[in-house]
Amino acid sequence: MKLAKAAGVLSVLASVLLSLAHAQVRNGEDVLRAMHDRYQKTWYQTLTFVQKSTTYKEDGTSSAETWYEAALLPGKLRIDVGEPAKNNGYLMVDGNVTAFQEGKVAATRPYVNILLVLGFDVYKQDPDATIKVVKGEGYDLSKLHEDTWEGHPAYVVGADKGDLKSRQFWITKDSLLFVRVIEPSRGDATKTDDIRFTHYQPLEGAWVAARVEVYSGDKLVFSEDYSDIQGNVKLSPAVFDPAQFTTTHWEKP
Repeated sequence: MKLAKAAGVLSVLASVLLSLAHAQVRNGEDVLRAMHDRYQKTWYQTLTFVQKSTTYKEDGTSSAETWYEAALLPGKLRIDVGEPAKNNGYLMVDGNVTAFQEGKVAATRPYVNILLVLGFDVYKQDPDATIKVVKGEGYDLSKLHEDTWEGHPAYVVGADKGDLKSRQFWITKDSLLFVRVIEPSRGDATKTDDIRFTHYQPLEGAWVAARVEVYSGDKLVFSEDYSDIQGNVKLSPAVFDPAQFTTTHWEKP
C-alpha cells in the first residue's frame, strides 16, 4: 500500500511539473527552448542512415533511388546520391550547400535546411542560435496556438488557428518532437509544401523519424524511408569538407 501510495504521489507530482512547464510556453521561442532543454543531454551527436528516396509523378507512377546520409550536429549534413563512388551529392554545412556532380563542384550557395534545424539541430545547439535561424527563414515566432496531430496535442508556431498557408511548424506537446512544417515551395512560391516527419523510433537515448513525406497541393510528391539507422557513430570531420568530398565516404571502411 505504501509503495502504491508513493507511486501515486510521484505520478501527480510529475503531472504538476509537466503542467507548469507547458504553462511557461507562451510563444515560438519558448517552444524551441523547451525542445532544447528536454533533449540537450541525451540527443545523439552524429547520425547515419541509408535512404530510399521516392518521387511520385502526376501520372501515378513513381521512381526511387538510394541516398546515403550522414549528419554531424549541429549544422552539418552530407548526402551521397546513388552509388557513393560516383561522387554525386550535396554538402550542407553551416548555412551553405555545395552540390557535386561526378566529383566536381556544380554550385555553392547559402541554404538553410529547415528540416535539419527543427528536426535535429534544435536539440544540440544554443536555443538563441536556433531562434535566429528560424526567424531569418521567415517564421513568426510570436504566433502560437495548439492543435491536434495524429491524435496528440501539438504546438503550432508561426500561424493562427485554421491557417494552413503561412510558414509554420508543428511540435508534439508531450514529446517535443518536430512532426510537420508548412512553407512555400522552393520551386514554385505559389504552391505550399507540407512536410511531415513520421514513424518515430528510439535511437541512442533520443528519437529519429524513419520516414519523411512531402506533400504539394495535398498530393504526396516525395518520400524518404530510412534504414540501417545509426546514432553516435564516429565520423571524421573530413566527411563534411567540400575539398575532400571525393576521397572521404562515411559508408566505406
